[in-house]
Amino acid sequence: MSSASCFSLFIDYVYFENSSSNPFLIRRIEELNKTVNGNVEAKVLCFYRRRDISSALVALADKHAREMEQEMENLDLLSLPEQQKHQLRHRELFLSRQLESLPATHIRGKCSVTLLNETEILTSYLDREDSFFYSLVYDPQQRTLLADKGEIRVGSKYQAEVADSLVDEVDQDRDQSKLEEKVWDPSSTLTDKQIDQFLVVARSVGTFARALDSSSAARQPSLHMSAASASRDITLFHAMDVLHKTGYDISRALSALVPHGGPVLCRDEMEEWSPSEARRFEEALEKYGKDFADIRQDCLPWKSLTSIVEFYYMWKTTDRYVQQKRLKAAEAESKLKQVYIPIYNKPNPNRLSGAGGKTSLVNGSGVVSNPLGQAVDLSRPCESCHAAASSQWYSWGPSLMQCRLCAPCWVYWRKYGGLKMSTRLDGDRPGPSSMVGITAQFGSNPKFAPKTRQGFYMQTSQLTRAARRACHEMLRPRHLARNPYTPLTAVAARAKCAARWQEVARNSLPLKPVVRKPLESVIRYLVTHPRLQKPRAPRNSTQCTENQVPVKTTPTLNNSSPTILGRRSYEHHNGLDGEGGRGCGWVGGGGPTRGTKRWEICLGVWSDWMGLSSIAVCFLQYRLLSVVICGEWPKVSV
Repeated sequence: MSSASCFSLFIDYVYFENSSSNPFLIRRIEELNKTVNGNVEAKVLCFYRRRDISSALVALADKHAREMEQEMENLDLLSLPEQQKHQLRHRELFLSRQLESLPATHIRGKCSVTLLNETEILTSYLDREDSFFYSLVYDPQQRTLLADKGEIRVGSKYQAEVADSLVDEVDQDRDQSKLEEKVWDPSSTLTDKQIDQFLVVARSVGTFARALDSSSAARQPSLHMSAASASRDITLFHAMDVLHKTGYDISRALSALVPHGGPVLCRDEMEEWSPSEARRFEEALEKYGKDFADIRQDCLPWKSLTSIVEFYYMWKTTDRYVQQKRLKAAEAESKLKQVYIPIYNKPNPNRLSGAGGKTSLVNGSGVVSNPLGQAVDLSRPCESCHAAASSQWYSWGPSLMQCRLCAPCWVYWRKYGGLKMSTRLDGDRPGPSSMVGITAQFGSNPKFAPKTRQGFYMQTSQLTRAARRACHEMLRPRHLARNPYTPLTAVAARAKCAARWQEVARNSLPLKPVVRKPLESVIRYLVTHPRLQKPRAPRNSTQCTENQVPVKTTPTLNNSSPTILGRRSYEHHNGLDGEGGRGCGWVGGGGPTRGTKRWEICLGVWSDWMGLSSIAVCFLQYRLLSVVICGEWPKVSV
């Protein structure tokens, strides 16, 4: 910064610089510590901007903002122009519980961060310089956003519905004496002096009981410590309880304090705990604070939560606690409460300069380079406010873009993490449909050249196809489609498939033998299943057929032994093919010649199906002709 500053502890929100080109970090100072080298380090609490979190969380924050607008019924935000809404987003921060240590020399100024006030006008943050607000808490580890305020739980979901009283309390039958137990009667006959004397005797009995107890004598070797322990509340409460139970009769109460076995010894948690357990509790309290559940879980699991809480409040009454409190106060006094930040006048590496090394004070033309060696076109206006002239220019954005900012916009960018006006690099990036404009503007830049995309398709391998059948009892598509939540692991399927391959390799599957029926059975089937004769068509063409009723013959379906006939049509199977009314050669009108011709056709089809040679076909024709003409099988020796 341009001037020296002095920062106080616990109250200051400051800017930290971690990069010469990035926006400042916003942190809250928690502690100022001096290192061994004499440098000052600040233990700070982190705040995050919208640009520091993911886009999914930004959408969640916008949804939370819309819900808050509906609850607040804030019409001022709806009437804001888009530019002010854009700048208002730069003022929103997200609190985190993360702590880090940064050098105090990186502090660049003060700022103000407050919790979002629902009654405050949002434009007031824009009117105040270096002013920010937050309403959500960001967890960098879990990457979640939560509201930083408690929820008012009102309604029947959280409160019990109390029914109206239908009967007066006087008429109720409930016995109120059973609900309470009286432990002390202030209207007794004893005076205050008598009660005090009785309590002194009770302390004496407690001191004597500790002297007789060997474990107490080892823990408290001195009489002074035994008397102090006997004067604690546990002894006095026991004495007053005994006095109340004996009807405020001092003689009977004294007899109850010293029964036949010896004096009654009353101990509290301070005496029950050993010195090592007390030291362990102090160390845990220093580490976890007053988180008694974590103390019990990590340090004292054998103690109950009630015992730990009771010991804590008794421990606060001891001299040990008073001494630690004084030491902490002295340590806090010795810590740094203020740090002096000298003037930071080093030149920024992003500041643009001319060819001769002098800083350009007015707008020029041509190309210059910043101290980092990045070339910047000075003919370009400011990326934020589009100003053409400025007292100082700074390079901004990627080096290939050759963008620059004027001095006021550069300060705004560093403080608020954005530009005053939205640009193509800040949410207004052109989409894929505007590649022509990009090519025209950045035609020479290969970064903005359109990229070709290769097409691809997924092809199932042979092994994957075989795995579907090898693991059919595991890979059941229909069952899995009806049960989408059934787990299916590819590792188990792969292992089972590999086991199946090994089993198949060891035990190869035998080929199924083909059983063919003998020729005689085929011929007998053809003889016993002849085709039915169809009625002849009238040969007289001059006869009128308009009034004739066609004769329909219902064919006899034959479904026996379909494997013998092979794949034949319906007509072949039922004898309905052929020229009108012609049957087999030995049935009906036809003759031996026609029957023989049909048998030759059947033999040709059957021989092709059986794969017989021409000699075998001729032999079959000879035997069939003998059957048709002679009516018997010829006796031929082959």
